[in-house]
Amino acid sequence: MTRHTEIGALLARMDAARRGTQHHLAVIERQVAKRAERMTITARAKRRRRRSSAGAWTGADERAYQGYVADLMLARMPEFDVLIRHLARQDDALTALRVRHGIAATAAIVER
Repeated sequence: MTRHTEIGALLARMDAARRGTQHHLAVIERQVAKRAERMTITARAKRRRRRSSAGAWTGADERAYQGYVADLMLARMPEFDVLIRHLARQDDALTALRVRHGIAATAAIVER
């Protein structure tokens, strides 16, 4: 039975590491989105001097926001690539361990 518990503990550690990598990727995505939003709001404030329309988010603002997101994602692409490759390796290792020991995958592990 110790072999079974060792495999379970290994799977739990591998799954926790995978969740950590996913969390890191999500943090970076949120950072990019927040930075792009701040850049858009700053640019909008510089363009418009009236206070009455300061709260409205226009189509032009949305296009500017999407452009900022694309630029920021491009700037951080090496970091994204490393994390995505790491996540793929973790998925492959978890799948291989499960197949080797005949353990069924859970829904939380299967989704990327």
